[in-house]
Parts: sequence; C-alpha cells; structure tokens
Amino acid sequence: MKNIFYKLGFILVIMSSCTVSKNVETPKPALPDAFRNAAVTADTSSIADIPYKSFFNDAVLQKLIDSAIVKNYDMQIALKNIEASQLLFKQTKWNNVPQVDLNVTANSTRPSDNSLDGLSLSQDNISTKHIEDYSANVSISWEADIWGKIKNQQKSALAAYLQTNEARKFLQTNIVASVAQGYYNLLMLDAQLDIAQKNVKLNDSTLRIIRLQFDAGQVTSLAVQQAEAQQQAAAQLVPQFEQATTIQENALQILAGTLPGKIERSAILDQMTLPENVPSGLPSTIISRRPDVKSAELALNIANAKVGISKAEMYPALRISAQGGINSFKASDWFNIPASLFGIVAGSVVQPLIDHKELKTNYQVAQVEREKTVLQFRQSVLNAVGEVSDAMVKIEKLKAQQAIAASRVNTLQKATGNANLLFKNGMANYLEVITAQSNVLQSELALASIKRDELSAVSDLYRALGGGWK
Repeated sequence: MKNIFYKLGFILVIMSSCTVSKNVETPKPALPDAFRNAAVTADTSSIADIPYKSFFNDAVLQKLIDSAIVKNYDMQIALKNIEASQLLFKQTKWNNVPQVDLNVTANSTRPSDNSLDGLSLSQDNISTKHIEDYSANVSISWEADIWGKIKNQQKSALAAYLQTNEARKFLQTNIVASVAQGYYNLLMLDAQLDIAQKNVKLNDSTLRIIRLQFDAGQVTSLAVQQAEAQQQAAAQLVPQFEQATTIQENALQILAGTLPGKIERSAILDQMTLPENVPSGLPSTIISRRPDVKSAELALNIANAKVGISKAEMYPALRISAQGGINSFKASDWFNIPASLFGIVAGSVVQPLIDHKELKTNYQVAQVEREKTVLQFRQSVLNAVGEVSDAMVKIEKLKAQQAIAASRVNTLQKATGNANLLFKNGMANYLEVITAQSNVLQSELALASIKRDELSAVSDLYRALGGGWK
C-alpha cells in the first residue's frame, strides 16, 4: 500500500510540473538606433534618469509637485489600488493549501406516515414520529495542481499587482509634467498681464497727446476715436489675463490636492532657462523606463496566464477530500466516543466532456485576447517613440521661433520709440504710432507664449521618456 502512495505522489509531482500551453514571449519591436530629431552624440544618457527635483529647480514648482504627489486624489486612489492588488496576490499563495471547513449540524424530521421512513418507524414500534440527526465534523478538500492552473493564477495576480505599481508611476509622471506645464502657463500669464498693463500706459500717453492736438485743431475727432479704441483694446486684455491667471492658480492648487487659492511666486518667465542639451538616450530604454509600456508588457504575462488557466480547465481535475467527526441520531449519544466517530476519504477525477463547448470557446477567446495584448504592447512602444520624437521637434523648432520672435520684438520696440519721437515732433501721424504700438503688443504677447511652449515641450519630453517617477 505504501508503494502505491509513493508512486501516486511521484506521478503527481511529475504531472504538476507539466504545462498545457506555451507562453508567448515579450516581442522585440523594431526600434530605430536613435530618436528622430535627436542630436547625433555618443552620450546614451537620458534626462528621464534625472530626479524631478533636480530637473525642475524652481522652489515654488518643487513644492507644488511634492504636494501633488502626496495629496492628489488620483494618486491616492492609485495607492489604494496597489494595496488591494497586493492583498489579492497574497491570497493566491493559499490556493495550494487544502480547504478546511468545520461543519456542525442538527436536524429533526417528521416523515409522512405513508413514506418509507414513516412505515419503518411504525413497524419498528418506535414511539417517536421524528428522525433526529446530530453531526459535528471537519472536512478537508484539495485539488492537485496537475496542469498548472493555480500556478498561472499566481502569475496573473503577480502581474496585476505589478501593473498597479506601474500605473502609479505613470500617474506620477503625468502629474509632474502637468504641474510643471501649469506653472509655466501661470508665469506666461503673469508676463502677458505685465505686457498688457505697460501697453495700456503707453496708449494712455499717446491718447493724451492726440487729445491735445485735437484741442489745438491739428487732428480730427477720428484720430481721438482710433486712439481710444486702441487703448480700450489693450485695456480689455488686462481682465482677461487676470481671469486666466486665477483659473490657472485654482487648477494648480486642485492638482496639488489643496483648496483653490493664490500661489505666491517670485519667479518670472524670462528667468526660466532651457537646458542647452536635452539627451534622450536610446529608444530601446523606453521599454524598461516608461511605466505605460512596462504595464503593457505585464499585460502579456496576464494574458499568458489566462490562456494556461482556460486550457487547464479542459483537462481532468484530481480532487481528494476527507471528512471526519462525530454523528448520532440521538442528542444523548452525540458525544459517545468512540461509538459516534465516523470518517470518510474520497478521491475523484473529473474530466469535462461536452460542457456546451464553453471551455474550448473560453480557451480560444483567451488566445485571441493574448494576440490583442501583443498588438497593444507593440502599439504602446510605437506611441512612446512617437511622443519623444514629437517633443524633440517641438523643442528644436520652438527655439528657432523664439529667436525670430525676440528679434521681431526688438525691432518693433525700436520702431515704437521712433514713432513716438517722430509723432511728438510732427514728423509722423497718429496712425503710424497706433500701428506700431499694436504690433509691439501682439509680438510681445506672442514671444511670451512661445517661451511657455518651449518650457512645456521640455516637460513633454521628460514625461515621454518616462521621467519623474523615480
């Protein structure tokens, strides 16, 4: 008998190491040697390796990012998802342990006098018309993991847990970039508000001179009206920028997990410097650094596990159960030991046969879902490479735009100064002055917008490369 158990145990060990499906390896997508628009260099480092506190060195911005990482409600939800997933993963480790249940039952049945039980009681001259049964037992059941179903469940739970952690990293990356871009937008609005207020003062000065000329009969009322319209157009921008500033402050505070309010800051847009070189590293590093790409890779592990689980469902299941305790049809004899002791040991092999073809369909669907996961992984890598390339071309071309816009502002500022001097000396008319002031206003506002876009593009590159979560 012992030899039979030894052989059975050996067979179970061998069969439990079997797998009924092959896992699909993580595909190696075709990647370029370097990102498009990346500078040719031997440096393979990446700005994504730089901690966000070193990359964004403005003290107010760092404080906002720190607050967002800790207090942002989406981040807190992500942490709770990690906690729940970790508990589920720990639970799967118990799937190999036999299930143990304690059962205590007591029942009393009054059978019909015309039933077999009722006739039996009458023939045996038993006075009571009730059948009683009292039982207390412990049952144990265990299913051998022959085809790796439980093992695949553990793999799936582990990958799901790791996915929630990657989701937290991905969320943090986006939060860091979003806070930075919101802060740069706030500095741009500050600069544009200052530009609008200065232009209003300049228009006020021009309007006073034109009114004096009108009083002297040197210009018509049309000149006064056009000067007033120009001054009003500039003045209208002031409440617009003040409104946008308040809304941006509120948005940043909410993103940082605090109540809407003013953000005290001393930095100005022109003080924000752009790095001369923004190394992107190699495209292949995106697979290991970008949280969303890593999550797509883990999704393939889950898909592999689901294929294995659905395949194992189609094979025989070996179940072993045991039950033991005390049983009696009289309460007074319930604890009459050993007479009331009983024990049952059973083993079964269950092989699904037809099951409405459901198991085979589930297996085929799991295979299709795995193929979809492979495609989604390839798409995530492709998107990541594209986002990096987009951010790099933005940085490159915005630098060129910024140089042209700065030169144009300088030219128009000189033209405005000359127009004012000529106008005061009667050598230029009011239309030339108004046109010069309008042009310099629009060009200065555009320059501030381009500077903000440059800073945002660098933040986009930092996020696209997978930085900000370390």
